Amino acid sequence: MLSKDKIERINVLAKKAKEEGLSAVEKKEQEKLRQEYLQNVRSSFKNQFKSMTVVDPNGNDVTPQKVKDMQNQEKDKE
Repeated sequence: MLSKDKIERINVLAKKAKEEGLSAVEKKEQEKLRQEYLQNVRSSFKNQFKSMTVVDPNGNDVTPQKVKDMQNQEKDKE
């Protein structure tokens, strides 16, 4: 998870970009923070996805094969 300070900094830079613009250094910092944030979001989503099981109304496991493969890869790592 991204620290509170980094999230606040992302917001400060976004506000400044809208109001007055950013320097080249600030733009690079903003891009770095955005990429770190996106990486964190993607990682969290994958972790949620790996623990997912899809069940139809009849109680049958209809989890997509791609998700099952991801889950099996996680089990093999352990």
